[in-house]
Amino acid sequence: MNDWKSNVFFVLVEPKEAGNIGASARAMKNMGFKNMELVKPRKFLMDEARQMACNAIDVLENAAVHADLKAAVKDKNIIIGTTRRIGKRRGLILPLNEGIKKAVSASKKNKIAILFGREDKGLNNKEVEECGFLITIPANPASASLNLSQSVLLVTYELSRKTYKTEFPELVKHKEIDGLYRRIRSTFRLLEYIPRGNSDLEVKIMRNLKRLIGRAGLTDWELKMLHGICSQVEKRIK
Repeated sequence: MNDWKSNVFFVLVEPKEAGNIGASARAMKNMGFKNMELVKPRKFLMDEARQMACNAIDVLENAAVHADLKAAVKDKNIIIGTTRRIGKRRGLILPLNEGIKKAVSASKKNKIAILFGREDKGLNNKEVEECGFLITIPANPASASLNLSQSVLLVTYELSRKTYKTEFPELVKHKEIDGLYRRIRSTFRLLEYIPRGNSDLEVKIMRNLKRLIGRAGLTDWELKMLHGICSQVEKRIK
């Protein structure tokens, strides 16, 4: 297996059907991937899942199971969501082939999580906010909803066609940036950048800031630099 492929993680959020999980494992192994992670799945190590997994039972049985999405992505560097729904609140949405280029370029030195939502509802808005950007698979608008394992297969196929052509720096993990967001929010309040009581504007600004940082990621030096800027602002104001 190519080294970069071992840095790509397929995160299935609250999958309902054991067969879909098994078929997703098969799709992953078909294209040379092995890292499956499940968030609050229903019981899945069943005959149906093993039958659908076929020769990828090892991927199925080694899947990491998490109690929530935060636990699944905390040690990842870039978080990418999949969606069929388009809307301004969902942030930057790229066609599958464009989004995959970025994922492959970053995967040489960083862990990439690709999120797949529930079979019936996809990812909710809160889960989308964890993503730096979203990718969408072009489909017939009259029937745009794909089966979970079909989505996984198409994404793994597109990934397997790419090679990284540019060096991408090593980035800090997702969990290390959470503290920065809290720090920036506090700094904004000190500066009175956001009018007091305007919680809607604060939420909107922080949401867009998270997407901005999430798309590119941060190196360790950049993270320390931003913390340092916040510290200097706090020192000057206090």
